[in-house]
Amino acid sequence: MSALLDSLTASFEGDGTRRAALDAALRDGLPGPRSESWKYTSLRALERRTFANAPESVAIDPALLAGIPAPRLVFINGAHAAELSDSNGLPDGVELLPLSQALAGDARESNFLERRFERADEVFARLNSALAREGAVLRIAEDVRVEAPIHLVFVGTPTGSDIAWHARHFVELRRGASATVVEHHLAQGALANLGNALMHVHLAAGSALRHARVQDEATGATLFARTDAVLARDADYRRIDLELGAALSRHELNVRLEGEGAKLRADGVLFADGRRHIDTRLGIEHIARDTQSSLTWRGLGAGRSRAVFHGGIVIRTGADGSEAALSNKNLLLTEGAEIDTQPVLEIHADEVKAAHGATVGQLDPTALFYLRSRGLPETDARRLLTAAFCREIVAGVDDETLRTQLDAALQRALSRIAA
Repeated sequence: MSALLDSLTASFEGDGTRRAALDAALRDGLPGPRSESWKYTSLRALERRTFANAPESVAIDPALLAGIPAPRLVFINGAHAAELSDSNGLPDGVELLPLSQALAGDARESNFLERRFERADEVFARLNSALAREGAVLRIAEDVRVEAPIHLVFVGTPTGSDIAWHARHFVELRRGASATVVEHHLAQGALANLGNALMHVHLAAGSALRHARVQDEATGATLFARTDAVLARDADYRRIDLELGAALSRHELNVRLEGEGAKLRADGVLFADGRRHIDTRLGIEHIARDTQSSLTWRGLGAGRSRAVFHGGIVIRTGADGSEAALSNKNLLLTEGAEIDTQPVLEIHADEVKAAHGATVGQLDPTALFYLRSRGLPETDARRLLTAAFCREIVAGVDDETLRTQLDAALQRALSRIAA
């Protein structure tokens, strides 16, 4: 067994669902280069590392949260920070609480943790099932509409040693409900921690969720994240992901459109610079008739970084009338960067509309020359063109305040681009 798995499971306590998940993870071990879904992301360096358990509580500077209003749920190194959380402003019919409280009030822990992960390469999902004891739980009752965005804040901070945390999140909207959820993944100080997060999203018939996720972890951090979403009839799920931080990050977004007329729009930006490695995998399944998915992603590579993108869409038998579109455009900003993109489209139904495409290129030299001829320094000209390349993603956000916040986070990341 690897040093990584040894350290993560050394203090394991549990039985039933947790024990079964841990046994499966240890039996199969970490995925290697022969695993198709991991062949561009090597874990050889990570498997030699060890991590301590996260401490019960760590203080942070409250100013870090100054721009994040209530209602919000805050976690520091994976632990719930009650003193920084604030549920004010939530209407009746909304339940927002940490997973530890939900588990304490539920007789069957498996109601939250019992999920079967069949593939051998799903080791981090299995570890999450075994080890996660905290996270965010959001439940919205039928026909309840939440106007103010609900913020889920995850802060990493140094503790004197490299630590690991595991979090399990649940977002459930009942029939006709609607809400906006914003995930913030932030860091205070230099750290090399490991985070392992898994979120389940369940949208009932006619519900609508707007979901933004900004990943701006510390430059030395490792983050494995997975989102599994299920959409019922006429559900509408729109999300945007900004992958801007961490040394090694991987996000798997799996969405099943199980009800007729369900709609998904999932857009994002991958920004890899320095020696960062960023990996995003989309797995979209059209199960029911007349479902729609639209995926627009932009990738940026600078320094000696590597960005990996897999966009998989499957239209199952019986999902006639479905529409699916995937666009992944990428810019290599320096010679040492690498971008791997893999669009995949499988169609097993009739009368569908589907298209996918991917490109990897460089900044337009004509546009760059034009801006420099107007007096802009080369660094500013590159940043301006790069920002314009990504602006389409953020421009699709309806809420003006949220759009401004996302654009500011993107601009801060792009400011790291060297001349």
